[in-house]
Amino acid sequence: MSNYILLEHIQIQNANCIAGFTYGFPAITHFLGYTHALSRKIKQDFDVALTGCAVVCHQHQVQAYQPSGWGDYVFALSRNPLTKEGNTAPIVEEGRMHLTVSLILEADKAFSLRQQQTLVETLNRLAQKQKLAGGQVVNLKGVSLYSDDDEQMLSRKLLRKVLPGFVLTDRSELLKQHYQQLLMAQPAASMLDAWLDFAALTYRAIVEENVDTPSEPRPAKWEPVPKPGKGYLVPITTGYKAISALHPAGSVANSRDPQYPFCFVESAYGVGQWLSPHRVYDVRDVIWRYRQQGPWYLCTTNTAKKPLNLHPEQEVALAEMTESELNYF
Repeated sequence: MSNYILLEHIQIQNANCIAGFTYGFPAITHFLGYTHALSRKIKQDFDVALTGCAVVCHQHQVQAYQPSGWGDYVFALSRNPLTKEGNTAPIVEEGRMHLTVSLILEADKAFSLRQQQTLVETLNRLAQKQKLAGGQVVNLKGVSLYSDDDEQMLSRKLLRKVLPGFVLTDRSELLKQHYQQLLMAQPAASMLDAWLDFAALTYRAIVEENVDTPSEPRPAKWEPVPKPGKGYLVPITTGYKAISALHPAGSVANSRDPQYPFCFVESAYGVGQWLSPHRVYDVRDVIWRYRQQGPWYLCTTNTAKKPLNLHPEQEVALAEMTESELNYF
């Protein structure tokens, strides 16, 4: 039996929209951190742990503008607070956005009848008290509990509730595939080159040759270069990779929590895809979960192991790119 909690239409104000070298939507670690914080708060009273979440975006608005009415966008920034001398503080650029999302939280056990109402009321209160992606939760439409043995029926119920919207899933296996194809044509290509093909918007010029007068210049026709895969593909930050040894607790100054061992990390990058919920057949395929292996600490979905629109027997390894490989920046 699968058990889910639906936090429907969470309106968030001034959330962080910068995630490493990408921007436009909070990192997936923000949503899993929000889920983990809720899990810790309800574990004692209800003996229920939240093991993952699916993210469905309904509306988003990045706080940016064009200073001249055209050209590049810049973030709308504030200059507060003042320094202790009363002067205007230097600006540290921060990207903010307003957005409305629904979260489908995966629970590890069923909800008893006597605790369902209390759990809904508790989650309704806690979900609006804590921040999400650094932003304030200003409204929550409702909290619902779902349990069923029929996975297909349960998925249809849940995904119908979050329409219209787009659900984010992991497609980092496409980065691995594209990198291998790129090496055949360009042996000196790096993983950065493959990742930029998903991140950058590029155009190419097509010039038609004039058979009659080949020496005369011909106007070029510019057309966009398609992404390496089909669908709404976007670059995303998927987790972290350790870049140092594990230091004993309290041995590193100014660490966030000196009670636990510490190591230095850098961001890991991959590829995500936005899907309409009606294209998702099993909600378990879009649930983000933590996966730790060796120095890697990643957030993945089942689609990283079973790629969408591919034969189920085709096994594709997960590809991730770390911040050190982004020497281009």
